[in-house]
Amino acid sequence: MPSNLTKTAKNLRKKATRVETILWSQLRAKQIEGVKFRRQQPIDEFIVDFVCFEKKLIIELDGGQHAQARAEDRERDNRLSEKGYTVLRFWNNEVVENLTGVLEVIRKKCL
Repeated sequence: MPSNLTKTAKNLRKKATRVETILWSQLRAKQIEGVKFRRQQPIDEFIVDFVCFEKKLIIELDGGQHAQARAEDRERDNRLSEKGYTVLRFWNNEVVENLTGVLEVIRKKCL
């Protein structure tokens, strides 16, 4: 794994968005079904928002910029799926407006 990717991931952890902070406060410390999540984690050439290696589950939060990047996101998701990961994508406003629903979807995938 390239060290510049690791540096970038560290920077992203330091500069988390408000929505990432909201979701991380619910995922950290094995709060969902005792499952450990990591945030801003390099996987191959990608940095994913949140990952549970045990369950091979990736959670991505999408802001408005992703409306234009759907093809790239699909390609990225397909590449991660080929490695055995399930990718859940949530819009930022979903996390803000329906955190309970988002957490329930994540919880079900962890079971």
